[in-house]
Amino acid sequence: MPTPYQTHIGSFTRKSTFFWAAVGATVGLANLWQFPYLASLHGGGMFILLYLACLLLVTLPLMVTEAAIGCYARHGIVLAMDGLIRSAKQSRAWMAVGRLSILAAFLVLSFTAVFGAVALAYVFFGALGRFSGAGEPEATGILAGLVSDPREYRVFMGWHVFFLLLVLWVSAQGVVKGLERALRVVVPGALVLMLVLFALAAWHGRIDGAINHILAMHPEDLSWESLKAALFHAFFTLGLGMGVWAILGSYTTPHTRLKRSILAVVLMDTLVAILAGLMIFAIATDGNSFDGERGFSLLFVSMPITLAQLPASQFVIAAVFLLVVLIVWTTSLNVLEPIVGWFREWTGAPRSLSVLLIGLAVWLAGLASLLSFNVWAEQRVGGATLFRWLELVTGGLLIPLVAILIALFTGWCLTRHLSGTMLGAAPRLFAGIWFWVMRLVLPIVVAWIGIQYTAFSLANLCSNGNVAAWCEQPAAMLSEGGEVPPNDRSFAATPADSEGEAAESDGTAPASDQKSPAMEESGGKSGEKAPKQNDILYDSV
Repeated sequence: MPTPYQTHIGSFTRKSTFFWAAVGATVGLANLWQFPYLASLHGGGMFILLYLACLLLVTLPLMVTEAAIGCYARHGIVLAMDGLIRSAKQSRAWMAVGRLSILAAFLVLSFTAVFGAVALAYVFFGALGRFSGAGEPEATGILAGLVSDPREYRVFMGWHVFFLLLVLWVSAQGVVKGLERALRVVVPGALVLMLVLFALAAWHGRIDGAINHILAMHPEDLSWESLKAALFHAFFTLGLGMGVWAILGSYTTPHTRLKRSILAVVLMDTLVAILAGLMIFAIATDGNSFDGERGFSLLFVSMPITLAQLPASQFVIAAVFLLVVLIVWTTSLNVLEPIVGWFREWTGAPRSLSVLLIGLAVWLAGLASLLSFNVWAEQRVGGATLFRWLELVTGGLLIPLVAILIALFTGWCLTRHLSGTMLGAAPRLFAGIWFWVMRLVLPIVVAWIGIQYTAFSLANLCSNGNVAAWCEQPAAMLSEGGEVPPNDRSFAATPADSEGEAAESDGTAPASDQKSPAMEESGGKSGEKAPKQNDILYDSV
């Protein structure tokens, strides 16, 4: 392996840029298509309080740790870990932490770009009036025609390239002229657009019903499953385990108040999720409910149908999906950055060349996911497409493993003096809580999350008649009331079972266990089927 290029790869020029970049990294599609559903199901305002507690007591310490590692070392996660390992005189095996995080970021970016391609296409579909007068079969057919028709996969590939070019063009401009300038404009712009759309939804919808779903306290709906849902969502929605926080920490100015900024980011992410939930339920029909829908069936089937009933619907639909594009675009920019930073530190290559090479690799890897929904849809290993396996390995193994290793390394391998220096000035109470959370709480909780995610994701594969060796035990677990983690993000709906009925859902089971309008086929040919809800589980976009 070449000697790492020991030159700092860039930094922000304004202390507030870290906040805007971090907001762009944490506000993802889960805020739109997952959080509102969970809040309405698990007690409204009570779930929000529970979610905030999970953020502050479990995931916030890990966010601070990742950012502090980058800020202390002034490098990306790989070289930052290398420096800490040398300082603490620990085994070089700990270098796997940085490398696995880069791999996780690469895989996440590869299929995040596929989601971005769908959202980008919908901006134009909405503006051109393709949803005018559309019902459920028509909206499902539009989604199926874009994503899963093997005869039109080249069109989908075109949207994929278009979206990636938007990301790579900004990244190639550099940390200051590209990343900083873009995020300082786009992230506030996206928040303003969300406020405008929220005002429109409140004006034409029923904001009282939305408040009852999202903000009103319903303690009777709280259960053990509510805590599980809050933990899963808190862990998977913040971009942890991919080196994003480390690279953003390394870019901070000396005047950035890191811990205070991260706390503000967490609160902003929650506020955006609440606004999204209020907006969605305010415009919902049939008594202010989308009947438990979430994931792609909510965003790309039900939402366009509902929005088409509003005045100037073409403009409204285009604006909504422009917001979705901006959210996925800022997420992609942040996830790309640790990969580019690692490549530059490893090879010493200029930024433009690094972005070009990484972008080409991401495009090729993304094709594996893209084609899994159409041309390769019937090519399954163990009952799952290649995309599903990439997603399962990333969400169930890589990201939890990186989080656990970081917690163990900082909690047990660093001296108290070194960890205190890395953390910086902090109240004694915060430092004490941080230390014991990293040592004991976080490794146990994240290990449980990863095991649950993997076990029940594998169990979900068995619902399609898969006869793989693992099916018997997970299937038995599900039959006894076990549930797939609530961090499911799906294209449409699961197909009906052999009796023609969808499985029942008891709350935190994924939408793949529920029936929605998009589960119907738009035709008799396989190429005309909308993507299925259990095709996507991941919650980190």
